Amino acid sequence: MAFNDLLLQLGGVGRFQKIQITLVILPVILLASHNTLQNFTAAIPTHHCRPPANTNLSEDGDAEAWLPRDGQGRPESCLLFTSPQRGPPFPNGTGATEPCPHGWIYDNSTFPSTIVTEWDLVCSHRALRQLAQSLYMLGVLLGAMVFGCLADRLGRRKVLIFNYLQTAVSGTCAAFAPNFPVYCAFRLLSGMSIAGVVLNCMTLNVEWMPIHTRACVGTLTGYVYSLGQFLLAGVAYAVPHWRYLQLLVSVPFYAFFIYSWFFIESARWHASSGRLDLTLRNLKRVAWINGKREEGANLSMEALQASLQKELTTGKSQASALELLRCPALRRLFLCLSMLWFATSFAYYGLVMDLQGFGVSIYLIQVIFGAVDLPAKLVSFLVINNVGRRPAQMASLLLAGICILINGVIPQDKSIVRTSLAVLGKGCLASSFNCVFLYTGEVYPTMIRQTGLGMGSTMARVGSIVSPLVSMTAELYPSVPLFIYGAVPVAASTAVALLPETLGQPLPDTVQDLENRRRGNTRKQQEELQKQMVPLQASAPAKN
Repeated sequence: MAFNDLLLQLGGVGRFQKIQITLVILPVILLASHNTLQNFTAAIPTHHCRPPANTNLSEDGDAEAWLPRDGQGRPESCLLFTSPQRGPPFPNGTGATEPCPHGWIYDNSTFPSTIVTEWDLVCSHRALRQLAQSLYMLGVLLGAMVFGCLADRLGRRKVLIFNYLQTAVSGTCAAFAPNFPVYCAFRLLSGMSIAGVVLNCMTLNVEWMPIHTRACVGTLTGYVYSLGQFLLAGVAYAVPHWRYLQLLVSVPFYAFFIYSWFFIESARWHASSGRLDLTLRNLKRVAWINGKREEGANLSMEALQASLQKELTTGKSQASALELLRCPALRRLFLCLSMLWFATSFAYYGLVMDLQGFGVSIYLIQVIFGAVDLPAKLVSFLVINNVGRRPAQMASLLLAGICILINGVIPQDKSIVRTSLAVLGKGCLASSFNCVFLYTGEVYPTMIRQTGLGMGSTMARVGSIVSPLVSMTAELYPSVPLFIYGAVPVAASTAVALLPETLGQPLPDTVQDLENRRRGNTRKQQEELQKQMVPLQASAPAKN
């Protein structure tokens, strides 16, 4: 626990930790805005075909004569009569129809302007709306892989600074995009940078905090993200125009980019990279900021080299992503954590799709989603901090899966019960996300921690991409998607049994640390078994 002892000696959770963690976590409040932004910028208002140009739209009779009606008497969204049809009170002719040749008329009362209304992403072009979000998720997947590896090689601070700038520039360019392809390109770049921000803000904070406070940092980050969901609902309601909304959630990242230059790079990462001189310099700066100037002055290269001998032994040996599969100890962690990431994201997005039947305004739904997370993450924090990471991770996935499976057998008319179970399941999956972020950062060694987090986030993105495809199985039987969404997290919860408990444990710096921890646990189990066998051996002669 050499590095943890150094942090405690230099102030523990001092002024530096409080300032830097606050500044690093602050941008997280806008991450929820970018992830779910298209709920508002790509909203589909009520629409119908535009009649021919010579039609007098001010007279309802002329306009209505061109519009065929559906079974409920509403104008068809994608069809127009080839010639006007007369009949009170609405045209009831059976004349020939055609796809809207003159464009569409939209109801702008709720959404004055969205990418759907601006570029007519309806009817035969409706799939393009989903393409924009799919490209954003693809960007998140690519960003998790690219920036996770870069952070292990270049450092957390440098990559985080670049991610802030990329988010600001790509988001601003998306707000001024002249056409849909350009908009999609900048959304993809935004997704890449958002993934880098998520990964590096968590790691940079965890590596500067003592062991006993890491769960607090993870939970605080989760709460800030949930607060962002409330913020998005309010901002989107106040600024309904999609370009202004896109710009509003992107411009603050210019400020984040400016002040991020004052961040101090992880001394633990410097030590694992073999840069003891930079490690010493950063620790002295932290000691000075925390008011521990005497302790900082007493730090010397010799003392630091003796304390961090373990990091220096493996210094300059940067592990690649292939090590996650090549090394047996890392391979087991990678496979188990991949199951957790995939199952959490897969079930989460499947459940969110099922929650669209609330029947209330989209703004209220956004608030409900955020409100569910607050008590769920509080319970998760208490379990994580007092019972352990493994019980919290297993319980959150298992309970979420059970709620979804029960929903699959409850009749459709029991809307209150189904909604309550869906909300409970969503809260459990939010807790699972909170736990798996912290858990992944704690079990991987420093030399490959960011790469491991990046690969985990990649598996989460794969889950979010596969999830909508599963919903298509509803054509076979309405409850089939729910059975699949529920079975996956239940099955994945069993993988937690193969992971080590990290409550109160120091962060591993090398693969050897993982082996030593495993051997230590095995040795303890053998010693306990021997203690249990001693009374039995002592009593055996007495019976004879």
